Amino acid sequence: MIKPRIIVTGATGRTGSVVAGELLKAGYPVRAMVRREDGRSARLKAQGAEIALADMSDVERVADALRDVQGAYYCPPLDPYMIQGAVAFTVAAKEARLERIVSLTQWLASPSHPSLMTRQHWLVDRLFSMTPGVAHTIVNPGFFADSYLVTIGLAAHLGLFPWMYGKTRNAPPSNEDIARVAVAALMNPARHAGKSYRPTGPELLGAEDMAKAIGRAVGRSVRVVPTPTWLFMKAARMAGMSIDVMSNVRYYIDDHKRGAFEPGAPTTDVPDVTGRPAEDFETIARRYAALPQNRRTFGNWVRELAQFMTAPLSPGFNLDRYDRELRRPFPSDPQFAPDSKTWQREHGIDDTAEFVAPGHDRIRTATPNR
Repeated sequence: MIKPRIIVTGATGRTGSVVAGELLKAGYPVRAMVRREDGRSARLKAQGAEIALADMSDVERVADALRDVQGAYYCPPLDPYMIQGAVAFTVAAKEARLERIVSLTQWLASPSHPSLMTRQHWLVDRLFSMTPGVAHTIVNPGFFADSYLVTIGLAAHLGLFPWMYGKTRNAPPSNEDIARVAVAALMNPARHAGKSYRPTGPELLGAEDMAKAIGRAVGRSVRVVPTPTWLFMKAARMAGMSIDVMSNVRYYIDDHKRGAFEPGAPTTDVPDVTGRPAEDFETIARRYAALPQNRRTFGNWVRELAQFMTAPLSPGFNLDRYDRELRRPFPSDPQFAPDSKTWQREHGIDDTAEFVAPGHDRIRTATPNR
């Protein structure tokens, strides 16, 4: 039996590269859509993927990339024009008679969120769901595990774990588990069409829990360091993070402080969909600890110490100027996810249970819709 051809957008990214690899191992013809050819796309090509060069907002190039394709993993670009790319993709998908789309969105997606990216995620979810003839499945994780592990080098060399999120918890999933959920949905669209899955790790973890797991992974004691958002932003800029991404992350930090990732977590979506247990945080941390830049060498120690000492003195992002120059739309009544009635309704808020995020108003726990 000939297996359907699957296009993977964002194919060199954190989840897209895993989706492409898993599909190729399962014998599916894969077309990897990338913005440019580089070492990452060369590795995909060596694995057997066909490479398609296209910017998501370029309707004609996207249409060419979708020709003779039956399914798609849609991983949206992290830029302020995401919605334009999604519309272009939808137009091309309709012309190509695409049969199935598994789209990566986010747990926070809601219509009046202060984050432009989050509001656009909410719109894209509905755009794909309204596309006739397409079996659509949503994958909507919260913070990935690697959101907490970007500073594992600091933990390995200085024994410090920066934490911006107060006393709240999360059950963060690995990139690999998120990707495997998407792959399972692509392989069996009849079973997963119309469903929304929230991959999580196997347990809720707070700052101390994560620090201990990271400490075991790097082989030393690691201490939680409460960190103000302004300092985190300066360090992110030093590390080369995009202002497009960080202009949204500033709001996600506040969502996290409000306990947005605790309702309904952990889920059983990873084992239910993939047939494999979700990876625990320590297992994920050990993979990151093994990376060359995080190994405990003298050169890495010097680099981490220098960055730690200079971060408070470095310039941060000028987010106000960014907003003015982008002239981005803003809701008349912006609401963080836990404050949004729409978000509560769409995430299946359970009126029988409540919790209070420290320092914030009472919100109810949730049982995600399936």
